[in-house]
Amino acid sequence: MKAELKGTGVALATPMHANYTVDYPSLEKLLNHIIAGNVDYIVVQGTTGESPVFSWSEKLDILSFVLDHLNGKKPVVFGLGGNNTFDLIEKSKDLKDFDLAAILSASPYYNKPSQEGIIRHYQMLGDAFPHPIILYNVPSRTASNMEATTTLELAKHPNILGIKEASGDLDQCREIADHRPNDFMLISGDDALAYDIIKMGGEGVISVIGNLMPAEYTTMVNTAIKDDHATASKFNDDLSIVYDMLSEEGNPSSLKAGLEVRGICARTVKPPLYDASDAMVEKWKRYFDALDQ
Repeated sequence: MKAELKGTGVALATPMHANYTVDYPSLEKLLNHIIAGNVDYIVVQGTTGESPVFSWSEKLDILSFVLDHLNGKKPVVFGLGGNNTFDLIEKSKDLKDFDLAAILSASPYYNKPSQEGIIRHYQMLGDAFPHPIILYNVPSRTASNMEATTTLELAKHPNILGIKEASGDLDQCREIADHRPNDFMLISGDDALAYDIIKMGGEGVISVIGNLMPAEYTTMVNTAIKDDHATASKFNDDLSIVYDMLSEEGNPSSLKAGLEVRGICARTVKPPLYDASDAMVEKWKRYFDALDQ
């Protein structure tokens, strides 16, 4: 399991029509674009896929479409996180027959649980979920940081295989890297920090930029994993402007503006998110025009 989830995972965006229904032809185009970039696996219905705004039945439809289209070509991870532990356990029963490498589960938001509460939440999920779990620590969205000691305690659970770390705290990531079990994965949840996390021993990244520039980003990640840090550092520096642009008007609004410029899908995002501005689209046009020259 660890081997197939090493490298670059892509947090798949969800293309939409103007009426906010899923644009499946564009989703197929996006998947083909990502696969051509030699990424390692696909993450369906993470934050970048606008998971909070889809019903459970819509999420399962999207998952089914992706699995059917990939037909085993790439491992698939599915996002199932939230702040209602028992609801997540019930939903997970619907996933038992899906061919998933893992379930990515964000730490509970809004409730602001204690570290003991986070541990109990994930232990209950680990006992009940039909697939291995990747923890997801993203305090900028949950208002609750999962401390390194909490992660290391959860790393003992046989059905918890790793963590997507998006705290932005490299000291916290290093503590996990230095003290985790050998079979527990440390995965970057931040494109811009993936190089640093891989350098300290992390296994890779779950990426936003991989939707837009999969080949370029995968090359950087693979070079870093091979310990060619001089080359990887240069690739990473070259992509730094893209990291900044992807966050300029929020994720995935900024991303979808770039995908629109590349002819993959429209920039439409579902409320309460708001579509990227014309200025953002023009910025992407200038970037790609310069890149293509």
